[in-house]
Amino acid sequence: MWVELFRQAGEAVKTAIKGYSGTEAGRAELTRGAGGDITVEIDRLAEQAAMAELERAAAAGAEFTVISEEIGRRRFGADFPLVFLDPIDGSLNAKQGIPLFSTMLSVLDGPHLDDVLAGYVLNLVSGEEWTAVRGRGAFRNNERLTPLAPRSRKSLELLGVESSPRSIFKARGLIERSEKVRILGSMAISIAHTASGSFDAFICPIEARLFDMTASVLMAREVGAVFTDVAGKDIGKRAVGLDRRSSLLVGATPAAHALALRLYQETVSVE
Repeated sequence: MWVELFRQAGEAVKTAIKGYSGTEAGRAELTRGAGGDITVEIDRLAEQAAMAELERAAAAGAEFTVISEEIGRRRFGADFPLVFLDPIDGSLNAKQGIPLFSTMLSVLDGPHLDDVLAGYVLNLVSGEEWTAVRGRGAFRNNERLTPLAPRSRKSLELLGVESSPRSIFKARGLIERSEKVRILGSMAISIAHTASGSFDAFICPIEARLFDMTASVLMAREVGAVFTDVAGKDIGKRAVGLDRRSSLLVGATPAAHALALRLYQETVSVE
C-alpha cells in the first residue's frame, strides 16, 4: 500500500510544480514552514499535491498521521503509522533552477529511525525512483538495487557531501583523501546514491534533520550500507521529528564507512 501511495503522491508533485523551478513565481516567499524554513510557492504547490493524495487515502479508510515540512502534523485517525513528507528535498536547487531535487516520503511504525517501514524518493527532474520496504530490499526504478562494488579499500573514489560552507572544513580529511567530491544539494538523493555504491561514502557534518534521512537510510540498510553520526554512534534509536537533528556518515560498505570515519576523526582530533 505505502509505496504505491507514495508513488501517486510523487507523480502528483511532479505535475503540480512543472514550469515553476527557476522562476520568480516559483520562489516567491510566502511564510515560514513548520520545519523552520521559509516556504515558497513551489514548496506550497508540491505539498498541496502530495497531501491531496494522502487525504484521498484517508477518505478511503486508511488511518495514519502525517508530518510535513511545511504544514507540520496532520492526524488522520491514528498516531501510527507515521508518514513523513518532504515535498521538495533540495528546495534551494528547485528555487534557483538547478535540475536536481526530489520528493521524499517515508512511513514509520514507531517513533525512531529504526522504525522506518517504507521509503520513497522521486527525482523530480529525471523521474528516477528509489524505494525500500523494511526486510524486503531496496529498488531503483522497480529493479532490485545491486550496489556497485568499491574500486579500492584504501581510498574513496567518490565522496558525497551535504554541509554549510563553514562546517565543510570539518570534513577536509575525507575530502583530501577522496579522488572526487560531489555536493548534490538533495540529501535524500545523495544517500540513495551511496546505497547504490555510486558514492563510496556520504557525509553531512552539520546537524541535519533526521526527518530528511528517513527514506534513504532505509535503502542503505536494506543493501548492507552502514550509517552512523560522524562520531560513529548508532542513530537508529533516535526519535524522528521536525525538530530532531543529527550529523550523518554513510558508507556504501562496512569497509568504506570505517575508512571514512577514520579519516574524518583523524582531522577532528588535531583541531
